Amino acid sequence: METQSYLVPLRPMTMVSFIASLDHAAPPGEISPYLKALWWDGKGNWQQAHDIIEHMDNDTAAWVHAYLHRKEGDRGNARYWYNRAGRSMPESTLDMEWTDIVTELIST
Repeated sequence: METQSYLVPLRPMTMVSFIASLDHAAPPGEISPYLKALWWDGKGNWQQAHDIIEHMDNDTAAWVHAYLHRKEGDRGNARYWYNRAGRSMPESTLDMEWTDIVTELIST
């Protein structure tokens, strides 16, 4: 008897599913390193988030890196990374910026 293999597409990540995944011990495997860094930050593990992002060299990584240093309270370092990302330091709260970054990364 011949068996057939069916590919089941992964459900697209949404903000709701991303936030729900914070209840797990590890981030979802199918997300980008940028989202993994933000996932660890969402879990309260700033260092793990920073360890993921600090050696990446592109505008998206710089944006996440900037956010992390802003959260750390190192505004000078954050300003440097926002400039590298081609962005201005936001006036919004850290929670709002986290949500904005996650939302943008999920939609791309």
